[in-house]
Amino acid sequence: MDIKGKIEEIVERVKADKDFSSKFMSDPVKAVESVIGIDLPDAQINALIDGVKAKLTADKAGDMLGSIKKLF
Repeated sequence: MDIKGKIEEIVERVKADKDFSSKFMSDPVKAVESVIGIDLPDAQINALIDGVKAKLTADKAGDMLGSIKKLF
């Protein structure tokens, strides 16, 4: 399984689908499993969830930085 690809796929789905975003925020394990289609051990699922959260945080920080740059 391409972990980086799955993280990107989940991040895009969180951004594009409000229902999925809510599901990810309330029960990230089930949300991730619904995308990958298999039941993984908790350690692997948690690694995917951490990757998605990190990517979402980095994307938000980049968006804010871009907005600040536009002010100058």
